[in-house]
Amino acid sequence: MLKIWGRPNSIHTQRVLWTCVEANVTYELIPASATMGPDGHISGGGAPYGVVDTPQYLAMNPNGTVPTIDDDGVVLWESNVIARYLAQRYSPDALFGDCPKTLALASQWMDWTNTRLEPALHVLVMEKVRLTADERDPANVERVRRDALPSLEILDRHLAERPYVAGEAFSVGDIPPGATVYRWLLLDLDGPPLVHLRAWQARLAERDGFRRHVAPRENHLQ
Repeated sequence: MLKIWGRPNSIHTQRVLWTCVEANVTYELIPASATMGPDGHISGGGAPYGVVDTPQYLAMNPNGTVPTIDDDGVVLWESNVIARYLAQRYSPDALFGDCPKTLALASQWMDWTNTRLEPALHVLVMEKVRLTADERDPANVERVRRDALPSLEILDRHLAERPYVAGEAFSVGDIPPGATVYRWLLLDLDGPPLVHLRAWQARLAERDGFRRHVAPRENHLQ
């Protein structure tokens, strides 16, 4: 059975779990984290799940981050790589139409999410959710909110011409930006209407993997 080390409220772990649902892959989730546990973030006094600082884990993932997978001896870290691997191994038809061009188009939006959206969202969720009140900086929130808007508008314009990021059909490329944008919307920050992006989110919300692993508010707001 596929083993996944991570935590439900890690947006990177959510990507892998959602991909598993889409690919119909059975897995075991092993709680692991240096910063969070069942009682929340360490900044608020919660104890982390741990595991990631053990020699055994670091032998698999020298970064000590989550998620990491072991798929019958295939050990991988970095969530986009894991998602693409699972799509190619278990469900190429459903997750990129078994088409190299579609996979490439999907991949560019997956990696764009990591460079253009994720840095801002990390700061925002820390400032708005995980840091204690005395550690938060409203000016930092406002700066990062403004910085994120152009990227969200890029994605909104892209989705004006197609229902999903890689074209007419859902693909693995929708998973990373789909989870990240959902977190942005949950934070309820000021911004433009982003009507195409919101329509895309409504389509994603109909998918079982999204409902199970991304939609629960507690997977983002703690």
